[in-house]
Amino acid sequence: MTWEIVIGLEIHVQLATKTKLFSGAKIGFGAAPNTQTTLVDLGMPGALPVFNEAALRMAVTFGTAIDAQVCKHSVFARKNYFYPDSPKGYQTSQMDHPIVGLGHLDIQLEDGTTKRIGVTRAHLEEDAGKSLHEDYDGMTGIDLNRSSTPLLEIVSEPDMRSAKEAVAYMRKMHAIVTTIGISDGNMAQGSMRCDANVSLRPKGQEKLGTRTELKNINSFKFIERAINIEVERQIDILEDGGKIVQETRLYDADKNETRPMRSKEEANDYRYFPCPDLLPIEIDDAYIEAIRQSLPELPDQRSARFVSTLGLSEYDAAVLSSSRHLADYFEAVVDVCDDAKLSANWVMGEVAKYMNQNNIEIEQCPVSAARLGQLICRIKDDTINGKGAKTVFEGLWNQTGEVDEIIASSGLKQVNDVFAIDLMVDEVIANNPKQVAQYLEAQEDKRGKMLGFFMGQVMKASKGSANPGQVNGLLAKKLNALC
Repeated sequence: MTWEIVIGLEIHVQLATKTKLFSGAKIGFGAAPNTQTTLVDLGMPGALPVFNEAALRMAVTFGTAIDAQVCKHSVFARKNYFYPDSPKGYQTSQMDHPIVGLGHLDIQLEDGTTKRIGVTRAHLEEDAGKSLHEDYDGMTGIDLNRSSTPLLEIVSEPDMRSAKEAVAYMRKMHAIVTTIGISDGNMAQGSMRCDANVSLRPKGQEKLGTRTELKNINSFKFIERAINIEVERQIDILEDGGKIVQETRLYDADKNETRPMRSKEEANDYRYFPCPDLLPIEIDDAYIEAIRQSLPELPDQRSARFVSTLGLSEYDAAVLSSSRHLADYFEAVVDVCDDAKLSANWVMGEVAKYMNQNNIEIEQCPVSAARLGQLICRIKDDTINGKGAKTVFEGLWNQTGEVDEIIASSGLKQVNDVFAIDLMVDEVIANNPKQVAQYLEAQEDKRGKMLGFFMGQVMKASKGSANPGQVNGLLAKKLNALC
């Protein structure tokens, strides 16, 4: 049977407020356990919450950025559940009246087409604490620093049909929330994570299958791997005649498997009711419009500008604008070398390769945009060739010196002296009579490929320092003169 994959994502974005959602406690990653919490966060008797307006502004900013309905009336509710890291016995969230309603996000697929993913809602809620298992033999420690940290939960429609589409959606969402400044998007620190709802149905069937929820995934790589392995698991069960159990599952990256966590609750299991300690939120059109007018250049707008003003292809522009930090880095490189195409090639080529090999993001790249721009300048002024530039880049990555220092110390300066290159070309032709004869006997359309042998010999003789363009031109001229 042919199965159709149905995926919806619930993305949790930690908002970049200075204090928590309902208290004045500071927010900061890495603080000692239980040093950033108050009686309000713990829900102690008599401690009343006070709503953080900065979180509201950030939520409305997100809603306007994705062209969603921003609700002028929203209400906080209590979501009741009992876990060790939730000392209040409930989470303050939003249910029937979220701050952001229907919206959408357009993602670019691998074939270059665009697909629209619906956004059902985005609501404000407080985070829970954190259970610590590693350092306690047979016991669990509870760190409540994270409790009451403001989150924006963004719920998609079940519009994605593959793990790659889910990753593209998550990346686009990451680009938006970091561009508009409502979150740092640091997935390693939990600033952005998602729950993936995955189900299967026979191809062509309208009714949705039974879904499972993959909980708290915090990297793009793991999102793709977790969804793919869960799809395989569900296919095996269904094709063996079994049934999918609706449940919440965890993804184990070390074993590359999903495993049950708990049965999946429905909304009525949480016994939602309006929070008696918080008034409804009321905003007006002027508040929303002021935020809309303050929006920065969004990823799609930046991509369009890269095409229209820098002459990039739509594909290159989409890749480079997929992350605010990557786009900022690229533009800083262009500012130095004034060559958008070469800059794009290097950022998407060597820079991306080294980052993938070292599993880091552009923010941690040891080669600054200024240094990469200087390197590209040395390619443009023929100081070094492409091969030499890669050696210089490796030196920059390992921080062995500045661009010109590495060129000088490594002897990479390109030979542009036509007389010197002419002598090397003559010597290679004289020392390879057999290959010259084969070149002369070959059909004209085959000679281009055969020229590569002579190119290699000249570059070897020059220890890679000869200008390839000049070498190629002189070789073709001299060999064709013998015909």
